[in-house]
Order: sequence, then structure tokens, then C-alpha cells
Amino acid sequence: MDILEKITRDKRKEVDLKKSLIPISQLKASVLFERETFSLAKALRNSTTGIIAEYKRRSPSKKSINQDANVGQVAQGYLKGGVCGMSVLTDIKYFGGSLEDLLLARASVTLPLLRKEFIIDEYQILEAKAHGADVILLIAAILTRNEIKTLSVLAKSLGLNVLLEVHNEEELHKSVMPSLDMLGVNNRDLKTFEVSLDTSKHLSSLIPDDFVKVSESGISSIEAIKELKQYGYQGFLIGENFMKSENPGESAFEFIQKLK
Repeated sequence: MDILEKITRDKRKEVDLKKSLIPISQLKASVLFERETFSLAKALRNSTTGIIAEYKRRSPSKKSINQDANVGQVAQGYLKGGVCGMSVLTDIKYFGGSLEDLLLARASVTLPLLRKEFIIDEYQILEAKAHGADVILLIAAILTRNEIKTLSVLAKSLGLNVLLEVHNEEELHKSVMPSLDMLGVNNRDLKTFEVSLDTSKHLSSLIPDDFVKVSESGISSIEAIKELKQYGYQGFLIGENFMKSENPGESAFEFIQKLK
């Protein structure tokens, strides 16, 4: 069984448990549920750098990246560094994240926040909204076309942006629909964990211009971004590169200054 299947299977159990503990009415009663959201898609369109910086402690491929970083401080550092948005991992088992990280990031900055999660149920979108997210991630590899439609339409109705992630042509073709804002191409093969920017280059011409194109994973150099911009990419999700440094905000700032 590949890692994505494993994560998804565990996620279904986790969501069922949460549903039994925290009713939807409680999520909707959250003070953050009514807040006006920030648009990441708009921020990327208006930016010359397009950096979405990630907060993650660990991942299945790298057991530990930065276990001790304070999410509020990292968020403030990213804001000062000039990023367009921040991605916050909320998966506990595989990435060491939590919804509390999202809440703390929200309390610290006015940046667009992406809930980086394996979303398989409408409940998780209500959770995202209740914990201060502005954007949700949908992963085409784990969802059917109908699921993508149902989840993205719900997210839009709550004022959230939708970033849909694909890994290949097949996933892209089944996913394109008007209820998405951004299409992200993950350069990492989730079966082998190998990374190649050719994935982004190859799929770029197949993504309609109505969507903001985002390239994810394995982006660690200014050259890579300059190259991908020529293929129409406006957003670049960078995680490990900043998080593995002692001061992620400072490392984002230096990177963005060079990019300018």
C-alpha cells in the first residue's frame, strides 16, 4: 500500500472519531466561522514573487524537519519576510501538525492561511473555516471527480479559496472545474518520493488560464522559480527549504529578496 492510501485510510478513522466528539454546530459556533477570509489566489496574482511558505515539523519522507519551531513566531517571520501566504500542516500522525497550529498562526498574522490536510469529508472544511483557514487543499489522487466538486463547492460557499493538487495528466483532466481557484502541481511522486520539476513543466500547458498555477515540492532555488515562471506559474509552495533552517522567517526573507 502506498503512503497516500495509508494516510487516507487513517484519516477516515480520525474524521469519524472527531465527528463523534465535536458536533458541526460547535464548529459553526466558532468566533472565526463568520470572519471575512483573505484570498490567496488574489495575493498570488498581484505578487511578483508568489511564495507560499509552509510550517511543518516533519514528514513521512523526512522524519524530523524542525520539531521546536514556534508556529506564531514562524508565521510572523514569514509575514515580515514578504510571503504571499502560509501553509499550515494539520495532520498529526504523519506530519506532527494540528488544528491548534492553524489557530495560533491565525492569531499571529493577517496572511492568507492554507489548511494543508488530507481532506476527504465536508466536516474537515467546516473545521478549517472554524480554525481560521482561508484556503483548503484538495488532493486529486485521493478524491473522485464528484467528491472534488462537492468539497470545492462547499468551500466556496464558506468564502474559502480552493487549491487543488495534481500529480499527473489523468488527475488534472478529472479535476478541472469552475469551483477551484488554484491548480497546484506536486513535483513529488508520492509512490517513490522522487522529485522532478518536469512534472510542473509538462502539465503547465494543460492548465486553463482561469486558474492560478502553483508549483509544489522540491523547489529550493531561485533558478527553479525563474524557470517555472516562464511556464505561467504564479505560486510556489516552499516547505522544507525554510523550515530546516534555524529561523524560517529570515530564510524566507533572504530567499524573497534574491528573487526580487
